[in-house]
Amino acid sequence: MPRVVVNVMPKPEILDPQGKAVTGALQRLGFQGLSVRQGKRFEVEVDGDVTPEVLAQIERAAETLFANTVIESYDVVTN
Repeated sequence: MPRVVVNVMPKPEILDPQGKAVTGALQRLGFQGLSVRQGKRFEVEVDGDVTPEVLAQIERAAETLFANTVIESYDVVTN
């Protein structure tokens, strides 16, 4: 069954407290020079082929449900 991935991340100008907490923990554990931003990943399984119509439907789902587009951006990745 084909799968399409939607990655959702906070926009660069939006504070990311979870990412900052992970970055701080990494530094305390000795990992230097790393900075983390935390997001979400949605895996959408598709019945049949991944057609342009199916991708448009997934884009609409990402726009209306997966991401808050005021503070988050998203990208749709096909395999």
